[in-house]
Amino acid sequence: MANQMETEAEPGVGSLMGGILDDARELLVQQLALFQSEIKNDVHKVTMASIPLVIGGLFLMVAAILLAVAGAHLLVALLPALPLWGGFAIVGGLFLPLGLGFVLWGNSKLNAISAPPDKTIEGLKENIQWTTKK
Repeated sequence: MANQMETEAEPGVGSLMGGILDDARELLVQQLALFQSEIKNDVHKVTMASIPLVIGGLFLMVAAILLAVAGAHLLVALLPALPLWGGFAIVGGLFLPLGLGFVLWGNSKLNAISAPPDKTIEGLKENIQWTTKK
């Protein structure tokens, strides 16, 4: 009678394996949720890094259109020997560092973002290897 009570209290191999598989499935679901969260975070970082790129592009466009025209004409008026294209080149060259600074800043932000979520992928690989071992 004591042996019968002990075997009823002890879980069987089938229920242990079922529990292990349930735990592995739950872990996989949690890691996939983490993967999704990391992807959303990376998309947010890319969006935030794009803002300085857009601002830099706008500064370059404004510098090329408005100030080049106005500045070039001013330089030609002040220095009659200077050709109009020379005035455009000088004015455009003055605003070029500002636009390039914003573009380089945004580019450095984009380069700081790791492409795949490495920690989650490594964890998924380990779990898949563990669950496929016999």
